[in-house]
Amino acid sequence: MHHDGANAFPMKHSQADICRSVLDGLQAAVLLVGPDRRVIFMNPAAEGLLETSRQRGCGRDVLDLVPMGMTLQGALISGEEGATTTLREEMLRGPLQAEAITVDCTVSPIDDGTEGPCMIVELSQVDQVARMTRETTLQENQGAFSQVARALAHEIKNPLGGIRGAAQLLDSELSDKDLREYTRIITHETDRLNGLVDRLTGGYSAGEHESFNLHAVLEHVRKLTQVENPGGLEFERDYDPSIPDIIGDHAQMTQAALNIVRNAVQAMEGQGCIRLRTRVRRQCTIHHRRHRLAIEASITDTGPGIEPDLKERIFFPMVTGRPDGTGLGLALTREIISRHGGLITCISEPGQTSFTLLLPVKEKA
Repeated sequence: MHHDGANAFPMKHSQADICRSVLDGLQAAVLLVGPDRRVIFMNPAAEGLLETSRQRGCGRDVLDLVPMGMTLQGALISGEEGATTTLREEMLRGPLQAEAITVDCTVSPIDDGTEGPCMIVELSQVDQVARMTRETTLQENQGAFSQVARALAHEIKNPLGGIRGAAQLLDSELSDKDLREYTRIITHETDRLNGLVDRLTGGYSAGEHESFNLHAVLEHVRKLTQVENPGGLEFERDYDPSIPDIIGDHAQMTQAALNIVRNAVQAMEGQGCIRLRTRVRRQCTIHHRRHRLAIEASITDTGPGIEPDLKERIFFPMVTGRPDGTGLGLALTREIISRHGGLITCISEPGQTSFTLLLPVKEKA
């Protein structure tokens, strides 16, 4: 008898720990709401989605923390009567959120034998799922495109090498300075085309592996851009001071961010506002891998937006909306982010174009 009683208490706590671990591991945001409609518990996904910590969120009225108006209030009333309600594609913008998001919301009652029923509020970000699906499709398509591009690059670089060699031989035989100027132009242009092909096919070094803070990268890009555009351009910064360092190549990450910002400046013709924002995300899935911790950084401009027919192809090489553009900047940016184990997505409408980077934080050995 004593043996059974001694094990009952530890087993109870063990089951509670398992339940909490399961909730903490879910990608969906989950909140437990008490009979008084105050939040009792929220998992890490809810902290990330609502941009508030568990300490700040627990104890607050769920209608304040999840401001969805009468629709959520109606679902809570139904839950108190024992019914489960699912709300589809509701707009949500919490008190600490800079941008509205689209979510599916399910309210389910659970009766724990107390004064009234508790409720589980589950939130799933609809647009995030759609963007991740598009990212998977883009990755597959771009993988096939890269194979074709590398094969094509091989065929292009062979004659370029022959042209350059012939120009150098001709240059050594010519005595006329004016004619030699033409051969030097040929040499210079073949070198430029050779470099262009290397950039197109990702023919650059894998990069260094060092620890650095993403804020240092964004600040460097901001200062450089303001020097290049002294008037008419504004920057807004909304940085999360708690973001940890990431492991990767500082120079390549700077180039990736610079490509996005320069595109924004060109789209706005040097007149407008660029918003730099960072957040910590927990329990994120990136390229079908689960990461306990990730950094989300968004670069948003107030330009005219991306043409609808370019949105799905904006990260492909040679795709550009500018007559003088090469279409390589965003393709290289995506390659750099991918090499760091992250992903990049874009949403755009007139007056607001936002590129979002999601970078995993590697565990320290």
